[in-house]
Amino acid sequence: MKVDSFDEAENERVRRIFAETGLTLSSIAYYENNLHPERGPEVNAHVRRCVDAAAALGCPTVGTFIGRDPGLTVRDNLKRAEDVFGPLVEYATARGVELVIENCVMKSWHPDGYPGNLAYSPELWEWMFGLGLKLNYDPSHLVALGIDPVAALTPYIPHIAHVQAKDTQILPGAIDRYGYHGPISGEKGWYRFRVPGLGQVDWTRVIDALYEGGYDGVVSVEHEDPVWSGSPEKVQAGLCIAYRTLRHLVQG
Repeated sequence: MKVDSFDEAENERVRRIFAETGLTLSSIAYYENNLHPERGPEVNAHVRRCVDAAAALGCPTVGTFIGRDPGLTVRDNLKRAEDVFGPLVEYATARGVELVIENCVMKSWHPDGYPGNLAYSPELWEWMFGLGLKLNYDPSHLVALGIDPVAALTPYIPHIAHVQAKDTQILPGAIDRYGYHGPISGEKGWYRFRVPGLGQVDWTRVIDALYEGGYDGVVSVEHEDPVWSGSPEKVQAGLCIAYRTLRHLVQG
């Protein structure tokens, strides 16, 4: 989608694609660093263009990251984020769109592999809810932090506006070498992402908790499985595994 030049022709083109495929546009995704020390204003402006496109298409959410300036402390970053996201939330709300933040750690945004997206834990979720932001809940990242996805999820279901279905497989023995922070390269090291059903996430408990808490939104498969990648046939097979895992749990 060309949100930088989202005119009537682009609007019609996108609507036609969804009409022809029978798909639903649940969110416009722009997962960039909104607190980047140099590119921050440029990223913030693109978020606004995504909001404009979402409003024109009747799409309920725009997804992005909080991000981080690696040269500042966490507390200083949170103060900066309040100044950045206050106007963004106001802009989105005025257009009937919710900004949703995914709880991805984004270690690659920090030179030493520390969390580069300050929305990775329930402690930070509570802070961002106070800014009017919603959560795009992805349990795979919680597994990689040693957090129980269901225990983390349950108190905050009213603040969840989108759900991503991705799994995490823990690689036997690797965590004993690297620990939760991973190897010095900053890579994952001791885990890898999988399609739902091939990792540690208990999808029955996750989906049940969502329904019990009143969530009635989208569960969107995010495919980052290295085993089921590399060709259209493999990607489709991976999506079929995810579908078989989730279909009997998701209503509608």
